[in-house]
Amino acid sequence: MNIENWLPQGLFDFSRHIPAIVWNLIITVTAILVGLLIKFIVTYLFKFYAKRETSYSFFRSVIVNLGRAITYFIPLFLLNMFIPLMRLNKVYVTPLDKTIEILLTISFAGILVRSIRILEDYIYHAYDLNKIDNLKERKIRTQIQFMRKILVVVIVFVTIAIILLSFESMRKIGTGLLTGVGIGGIIVGFAAQSSLGNLLAGFQIAFTQPIRIDDVLVIEGEWGRVEEITLTYVVLKIWDERRLILPINYFIQKPFQNWTRTSADILGTVFLYMDHTIPVDEIRNEFERLIVKTPLWDKRVKVVQVTDVKEHTIEIRVLMSSRSSSDAFDLRCYIRENLITYIQKNYPDSLPKSRSEISNLEKYIQPKTDG
Repeated sequence: MNIENWLPQGLFDFSRHIPAIVWNLIITVTAILVGLLIKFIVTYLFKFYAKRETSYSFFRSVIVNLGRAITYFIPLFLLNMFIPLMRLNKVYVTPLDKTIEILLTISFAGILVRSIRILEDYIYHAYDLNKIDNLKERKIRTQIQFMRKILVVVIVFVTIAIILLSFESMRKIGTGLLTGVGIGGIIVGFAAQSSLGNLLAGFQIAFTQPIRIDDVLVIEGEWGRVEEITLTYVVLKIWDERRLILPINYFIQKPFQNWTRTSADILGTVFLYMDHTIPVDEIRNEFERLIVKTPLWDKRVKVVQVTDVKEHTIEIRVLMSSRSSSDAFDLRCYIRENLITYIQKNYPDSLPKSRSEISNLEKYIQPKTDG
């Protein structure tokens, strides 16, 4: 539908009395101002509804993610509609129309990319990680992050393809390139073998999920949580705030420990090495008294056992369960510290010691004589 049919005839008669360059400038400025006004009205309405929602807000997510993209798209869209109203030489109409068309394509691609972010925000709200049993949430988040990256790459490639195919000369170049696609494909395949391997490994990880976002892993002797999974690498946040970055195919080719593969529940152990005289039942009673007082214990497992007897000490293993590896570490420290304190206060003689026995001592002692 032509916009000229919507405007009064008097406007065209009035425009003939204005210089072409001024008239074209008026049309351009009007399109931009009307576009910004529409964007302001839409944003104001979304902000109004966003204020009425306390936690997650779909309207707030739209404002944050689409605000800048819409700022460019709406004025360009209106300017594209107003081009027939401009008084331009035919030589300039086609380049201007092509330029605005390309800019519209790019800005629309930006809207699509940011729209994926809106969907991701909603899924992050629906599947919150801040819960004890978050296995399903970590699974969904891992898949959505990987799919977002794939969709963004696809949108970028499709946008570039649409822009290039809009030029006749580019179509001819594309046709010429197709004749060498066989040899070119072999060359590119060898050159990008590592990258393609990482990409395929990324697909495998996203759907088979040996690791997920926020999984607790032990890799290369380091303990940490999966912070980010990209198309080519994985970022592991180490417990001391360092970052370990590994190629994504590492998790396909090499073994590693995943402490949250099926659940976050985990067992923790404390080993005590005491003298043979230690009363094990008293240690067991003290352990049970301590563990019921702390919320770090998940009430599943609590065991005290003598697991080894050596020449000078016995090995007492204290086994306990927790909801997560972080809780297990704190629980182990709590039990270890308090049991050591208990033994020091009540059974100091049962701490590890070395014994030496000297027999026939009397023959080495010189008897005392009177006088």
